Amino acid sequence: METKDYLQDIREIKNMMSQSTQFISLSGLSGVLAGIYALIGAYMAGRILPQPEYRYFEPHNTQETVNSLILIAMALMVLSIGTAYIMTVRKAKRIGESIWNKSAKRLLVNFAIPLATGGIFSLLLLLQTDYKLIAPVTLIFYGLACVNASKYTLRDVRYLGLTMVVLGLISVAFPGYGLYFWAIGFGFCHILYGAVMHFKYDSK
Repeated sequence: METKDYLQDIREIKNMMSQSTQFISLSGLSGVLAGIYALIGAYMAGRILPQPEYRYFEPHNTQETVNSLILIAMALMVLSIGTAYIMTVRKAKRIGESIWNKSAKRLLVNFAIPLATGGIFSLLLLLQTDYKLIAPVTLIFYGLACVNASKYTLRDVRYLGLTMVVLGLISVAFPGYGLYFWAIGFGFCHILYGAVMHFKYDSK
């Protein structure tokens, strides 16, 4: 009996230590919604891009087309970040976790560094009119950001990141289909992993 109590105490201490170093308020539903936003954005981008370029990516975009794609990307980013923030705040209040603790700060810093690097890299590619690598670069650097930040949050984020990196590397070999890989990664993968995280953590 004492052995069982001892093991139970060890498990409780381990859980407390894990929660003190991990930010567990990430909302799975925000991932699902981000995936839906991404699919809508991919559809809109597919309507804007000329068909030959959409499939084979011969870079002869007009500035108007590029500006429209940038606008779509910015709208997706604002919607995704806003949704994630609102739903994370709600979950944090529900489970009694501070939204701005040490774990949250570490998570944000470790996520932001690879993400900002990838964003700047993508912008430079855009300025150099090297469009065919933008989709792989965004997938790879977003995946690396997830892997880097996963040390301070739910482990499932690591698997999402690794999936994104693999998709990004594969898409390099198929430059005419970057938008498809982008939709799979940011759309379907976000929906899948978000749903898994929701039923695994949020619905308890």
